[in-house]
Amino acid sequence: MWTGETLSRLSVFAERTGPAIRIRDQKKGVWRQAPHDLHPFDSMLTHCSDPREAPELLLLRERMRAWRFYDHVRTDTGAPARRRQVGTRTPILASDGADLAAAIATIQEIGDTAQLDAAIADAFPGAAVAVRDTAGYFDLEMRQHGLLRPLGAAELSDGTLRYVLLVAALLSPRPPELMILNEPETSLHPDLLPPLARLIAQAAGRSQIIVVSHAGALVAALQAAGALQVTLTKQFGETLIQDADPPPWIWPAR
Repeated sequence: MWTGETLSRLSVFAERTGPAIRIRDQKKGVWRQAPHDLHPFDSMLTHCSDPREAPELLLLRERMRAWRFYDHVRTDTGAPARRRQVGTRTPILASDGADLAAAIATIQEIGDTAQLDAAIADAFPGAAVAVRDTAGYFDLEMRQHGLLRPLGAAELSDGTLRYVLLVAALLSPRPPELMILNEPETSLHPDLLPPLARLIAQAAGRSQIIVVSHAGALVAALQAAGALQVTLTKQFGETLIQDADPPPWIWPAR
């Protein structure tokens, strides 16, 4: 592991060779051997991080633990987000969306309520979300223009539920340094892509957000909001960046 964009002899602060780990003492500029013999499936981030002996490893481990990946948030009829859940303060939406109602309630309690209301109204004019507390269990409700009663999470369409899940993730009161959204356009009506792009652009002011998408409309809307587009192509099974120079990284032999 090293600091900076390019690997060099002076930028390395931790090095692993098979089961052996050595860590550089940044103050003294000398190497020491870590007292761990790791198995091939072990990580030096988990076994060698120490606030005194290896603070750089500890810092990197904690930063990586705070990254968030929303790869496959379920919206099918059996999705956890459609079921009643125990209510508790939830500043970070779970990767499967199971605690959606609690995450929305937390945004309403300690987050940006105005931005939450605006994000819902931007996609569904005249609509609003609320959380009903029943003996400590939370249920998500959505009131829409023209309907005489609010709809529960179990009654929402897949696209509507996915959009609300993305709102809960992107408006987290505890924004991460890095968030990955993989194909967030899945199940969304085309009319929801511009509001989603605006929501992502707003959230990008607090976090670095990487969106993997095959939806041209979403990509175009994100570009219009100032996002950088990177096009990936496949060549003989290898994923390459199209029309771009490779990064100046020098990777060590493995």
